[in-house]
Amino acid sequence: MEATGDSGTVEAGEIRSLKACLLRRNRTREQHGVAASSLEELRNKACDVLAIDKSLTPVTLVLAEDGTIVDDDDYFLCLPSNTKFVALASNEKWKYSNSDGGTAWISQESFEVDETDSGAGLKWKNVARQLKGDLSSILLLSEEDLQVLIDVPCPDLAQELCQSCAAVQGLQNTLQRVLDQREEARQSRQLLQLYLQALDKEGSILSRQEESKAAFGEEADAVDTGISRECASQITLTSQILSALQEKAAPELSLSSQDLELVTKEDPQALATALHWDIKKTEAAQQACTQELSRRLQQTQSLCSLRTLSARKSSLPGDLQGTKRAKQDPA
Repeated sequence: MEATGDSGTVEAGEIRSLKACLLRRNRTREQHGVAASSLEELRNKACDVLAIDKSLTPVTLVLAEDGTIVDDDDYFLCLPSNTKFVALASNEKWKYSNSDGGTAWISQESFEVDETDSGAGLKWKNVARQLKGDLSSILLLSEEDLQVLIDVPCPDLAQELCQSCAAVQGLQNTLQRVLDQREEARQSRQLLQLYLQALDKEGSILSRQEESKAAFGEEADAVDTGISRECASQITLTSQILSALQEKAAPELSLSSQDLELVTKEDPQALATALHWDIKKTEAAQQACTQELSRRLQQTQSLCSLRTLSARKSSLPGDLQGTKRAKQDPA
């Protein structure tokens, strides 16, 4: 759909397309659908439809999925239609929330109630027991598990781990740093993908490939349909893993080590069919999962080696004393 934007944001004679967007306030369920041709127009409409007080401006727009701040018009135009935005007033901050589907709109109060009702309170205890047995398992936890432990009140987690509150606070800070590092890696991967997409649009290679494929489109569709049905039945991955692969910019950072291992063992052709990807993109995703799994396992092995070395050093003074006594004995 083509339309002219506001006179204040679009020059005379310039025509820009309207992008459908979904807006909501921070920690609310209610969302509004609007159409805007620029980021500034979207901010203005956010103030109007969400009834944001002018004294709380300027409004910051972030992606509801991961909290990425959207402050560039070109980046806004690259986003797909019906992207979900959260409008933050000047005194508000976005907080990471594990969600899929519509659960991103749940407020903090309702989340605490749901945690008791759904048994989520038991989940953090299971993750805490896993961490208590081996601290190096931090590297193998998924983002969801990391966020669960970060959100647990410090006294409760300290009681479960049999540690002091100061030690547990340091542990939660470490978990937050690990989570932030994965988020930074995801954002870097997303920016790289946008850059590559821009190069594809500027080049003529893609257009020539489309022309050559047009003559054989119908025949290829008939063959692909048969292959797709056969390969789809061979997929053993859960819908949650497939969703993460499709929706996350860097899915290997969001999956647990067990999920990463399942992805690497999956048949590339069957996985490509299930994700509706080409085989090159599928193999690249599997390779990224393999590298991430290898990195986590190497870090775990390094921590185990350091733990063993520390244990040997702690026993060394006693051995040295026994050696000195043997030298002083005339016998």
